[in-house]
Amino acid sequence: MANALQQLIRERLDRKGWSYGDVARRGGIPRSTVHHLATADRVVRMPQPATLEGLSKGLELPLDTVRRAAAESCGIHVYGSAGAEGEASPRTDPEVDLLIASVQKLSADDRRHVAALVESLLDRSSRQE
Repeated sequence: MANALQQLIRERLDRKGWSYGDVARRGGIPRSTVHHLATADRVVRMPQPATLEGLSKGLELPLDTVRRAAAESCGIHVYGSAGAEGEASPRTDPEVDLLIASVQKLSADDRRHVAALVESLLDRSSRQE
């Protein structure tokens, strides 16, 4: 069974039709790093912040999403996120917490459908602005 970071990378590559090299070029990180994170059975230690930032940029996903997946892959569960100055962020919306917890319980196929729906809604929203 793939770890959370593997699932995140593989699903994004499948959905967008990208290669490891595509993600690496966009994120400014080595292709070998993307490949390793996408294929390693177990992430032994948390990737460096610059690696997570590059992966986030390369995958076109929020840094917090990539950071959480990497942490979970290392056996670390992240429940909150820090603000720009390192301060604790205010409590998130309970609906967001429920959605996050619920999505993790879905099958991989169902998560892909939810992700496609969210991307569609975000695209529609950005066109209306």
